[in-house]
Amino acid sequence: MPASIMLLTSFALVLGLVGCVSGFLAGLLGVGGGIVVVPVLYHVLAAFDVDVALRAHIAVGTSLATIIPTSVQSIRAHKAKGAVDTELLKLWGPFVGLGVLCGVVVAGYASGSLLTAVFGVVAALVALYMLFTREGWHPVKGLPGRAGQAGMATAIGTISTLMGIGGGTLTVPTLSIFSYPVRRAVGTASVIGLIIAVPGTVGYIINGWGRAGLPAFSLGYVNLGGMIAIVVTSMWFAPLGARTAHSIEPRTLRILFGVFLTITSSKMLFDSYRMFF
Repeated sequence: MPASIMLLTSFALVLGLVGCVSGFLAGLLGVGGGIVVVPVLYHVLAAFDVDVALRAHIAVGTSLATIIPTSVQSIRAHKAKGAVDTELLKLWGPFVGLGVLCGVVVAGYASGSLLTAVFGVVAALVALYMLFTREGWHPVKGLPGRAGQAGMATAIGTISTLMGIGGGTLTVPTLSIFSYPVRRAVGTASVIGLIIAVPGTVGYIINGWGRAGLPAFSLGYVNLGGMIAIVVTSMWFAPLGARTAHSIEPRTLRILFGVFLTITSSKMLFDSYRMFF
């Protein structure tokens, strides 16, 4: 992408709008912005003629970087309300970290089409969960034993790192299935998001170091300009989304998010198919 002032300004403005949308939806739907940032940023990069082989890696790496400051802000708010389960984190934290390490290693060798496919598949599963389960659905009474929880935490860390999302998108539904209180799930997921984002961001910086064709102001696969634009605007719009959420029925919110993810995942899977074949 040519490093002209006009092009860079346009890029920053577009990513600022991405931050507005992701922040608003994060506040509105109670999920991390990464599930919105990655697909939108992926298509913004395409519009700016970034190499198709790099788009998914940059979108995921930049998304993970945006999660760091927003997670810190979220952790403070949830800790003040006593909604962070430190005992659960003592068990889950190390295994989430192990999953992040696995995800970074896989991402270092994975093609852009594979990362796009992973995002598309998991986003489709989350969409199905949102569209076809009722609010407060808890089919299993109580979390499994330590081994089962370790496996879940490792899987969440790995998949989240490959998708560029924080803790909420996968952690909250997973814990909810096992009858875990949703408010504590959301608060605890904010810490898990930070555990995922920090080493994940470092890993994508290392994996992309020295790659040709990266956009201006990139540190490996993390675009610093995009990260700043998204973080600043998303922090402004998240409270607006949260206030709006109180005027909309929860089921309506779940359907809206499910439809959004269905469209997003379909497009990502189609792009992945085209890259594979």
